[in-house]
Amino acid sequence: MKKWLLTAAAMATSFGAIADEGMWQPYQLPAMADELKAKGLEIDVNSISKLTEFPMNAVISLGGCTASFVSPKGLVVTNHHCAYGSIQYNSTPEKNLLKDGFLAKSFAEELPATPGSRIYVTEAVTNVTDDVKSGQMSKVGNDFYKGIEQKEKALVAECEKEDGYRCQVYSFHGGLEYYLVKQMEIRDVRLTYNPAASVGKYGGDIDNWMWPRHTGDYSFYRAYVGKDGKPADFSKDNVPYEPKSFLKVSAKGVSEGDFVMVAGYPGRTNRYRTANEVENQFEWAYPEGKILRERIIEIIKETAPEGSDERIKYESAIAGLANYAKNFTSMIEFYGKSTMLDDRKGLEQDLANWIKADNKRQAKYGEVLAQLDKLIAKGQQGQERDLLLSYMGYSTMMSTANRLYRLANEKTLPDMQREPGYQDRDMTRFTSGMERIERRYAASVDKAILADLISRYAALPKDQRLPAFDKAFGIGNKFDMAKFNKTLDKMYVNTELSDKDTRLAWMDKSVADFKKSKDPFIQYAVATYEERMQREQAEKQLAGDLMKVRPQYMDAIIAYNREQGKPVYADANSSLRVTVGHVKGYSPEDGIKAVPFTRLEGILAKDTGVDPFDAPKKQLELIANKQYGDYYVKSLDSVPVNFLSTLDTTGGNSGSPTLNGRAELVGLLFDGVYESIIGDWGYDPQTNRSIQVDSRYMLWVMKYLDHADNLLEEMEIVH
Repeated sequence: MKKWLLTAAAMATSFGAIADEGMWQPYQLPAMADELKAKGLEIDVNSISKLTEFPMNAVISLGGCTASFVSPKGLVVTNHHCAYGSIQYNSTPEKNLLKDGFLAKSFAEELPATPGSRIYVTEAVTNVTDDVKSGQMSKVGNDFYKGIEQKEKALVAECEKEDGYRCQVYSFHGGLEYYLVKQMEIRDVRLTYNPAASVGKYGGDIDNWMWPRHTGDYSFYRAYVGKDGKPADFSKDNVPYEPKSFLKVSAKGVSEGDFVMVAGYPGRTNRYRTANEVENQFEWAYPEGKILRERIIEIIKETAPEGSDERIKYESAIAGLANYAKNFTSMIEFYGKSTMLDDRKGLEQDLANWIKADNKRQAKYGEVLAQLDKLIAKGQQGQERDLLLSYMGYSTMMSTANRLYRLANEKTLPDMQREPGYQDRDMTRFTSGMERIERRYAASVDKAILADLISRYAALPKDQRLPAFDKAFGIGNKFDMAKFNKTLDKMYVNTELSDKDTRLAWMDKSVADFKKSKDPFIQYAVATYEERMQREQAEKQLAGDLMKVRPQYMDAIIAYNREQGKPVYADANSSLRVTVGHVKGYSPEDGIKAVPFTRLEGILAKDTGVDPFDAPKKQLELIANKQYGDYYVKSLDSVPVNFLSTLDTTGGNSGSPTLNGRAELVGLLFDGVYESIIGDWGYDPQTNRSIQVDSRYMLWVMKYLDHADNLLEEMEIVH
């Protein structure tokens, strides 16, 4: 298969077309050397393409967020909201680290992060497309899906023979290419420092995705390893990890117009989706998802009083739900006043015309668009039910019972035949998930969430419901809510899965043990297992079909885009990417000009003394007295707090180090502006802006407010 993306000359041409658009794979960057140098890159571009060299080996993944090493002793900086789960896990009503902040003055005072917390250091990325596809292309549907999966598992197993590594095969362009990523997996992660929520989460959900912004969204972890320097489970005998390189922190920062770049692990973008997919996502999936997320937030707040232990357990869940509820709101709003759907339809028509204009292209791609649309429509059948079932994952008891019984069944198979997530390599992570429940579950909240979701499910037409599921919960032709609530009450009273030791013990039980159990949630999991497996098989059949057609569609898109001189980069898929841009403001609407920096005085102006605008009194005094110290910027007549850039980023980039041309850390990326949320579906150079917390504000808070002198001394700060 011809690898369009490996054509260096085409890549350079594409890059010049829309300079700041694109989430680039590191190997693509040398082809852009001239453009990057002209934009402001000062270090050798080849170093950015080599994952074992500075600065790329200092950029790490947390498995959902990005972070970076900033000292020779394994000190890690990321966003406050990325460390939020660990801060919440270590918080109690008596010692609320979320509210008051936390600083370890010595290694001994550092706290274990949430069970299962990991730091991943990417060491190698290998193109394994031919290996994955070899012998599989004649298969279809579920056979093709399983065939590809087995190839991936074999590659991963070989890669993980070396202890201390986690490997994964990533699909690019819908399965056009496959890459094997090898990462060192550091398992002992500790919380070192987080500012108070009134700094780290200043503005809360009100300011989320908004500008101007004044949030100190940063926190610090530390990575620990065994005395031999290799990854090890938590132990008091472990020592701080010594990375091969780390980032220097700039006290000089950046100015308007300066070059910046980000290396990170963006989650998912959808820039090559079809018009049908766009229409369904924006006109159905986002609106329905927003309703469910907002309702679950309401349920948590109604059930768990603020400040209670139950509320603390769910603060992280609330933050995640609220973040994406607001994200969906923006998606819907901007889609409604955009031409996105018409644009996609136009692009597809242009693509179809381009295919028809050439006999060879017609022979290669002629049926692809129709085949893809047919499969997409098939996947949308039953989506209302499927969405509700997916949100039932917020019920800890239901999801725990399902996972434990699935594990018992998978253990009857040889390891290489098990479902990913249930292999021997997954058991440490699985165990950590069972342990985390201890600080993230309250029966009252869990029951209220499940009751609401099942009542919505029960209102679906009978032909959309699932017989075994209905029987397990006593759902008949007429749904009796009062009777159902009594059923749930009994289930929560009689289940023992709320106990950590009991959950862990069930990991070693047999299928027969599960079938004999009197635990009501285990009985539910057993009764509905075959039904779940049948649905999963149907999903894999469809996925396999899509995995054959989508790459052909992407092959056509790539070839067409090359001819048009458009950027050619893969959608984000949680693998390491580099984006480049500049510090720049924007105009969100007619008559309004947003400057690229906010200042300390903005905190003072916003402050009401009431959450989420309740900055620490000491901070307000420092600002009022103009105690700017070493981080004063004359052009701003203050200390910068946050800044805007044209960087092309998305979720997963949270915590990414924002670097200057010398690869010094000048900020941490933590958000995007409201107008750029729709950027997951397309980049608009006029409104796409990322938001960073300025390194000078981080240093100012650490020095003058939190007195984190031990960490300031440990980092290499450049002026």
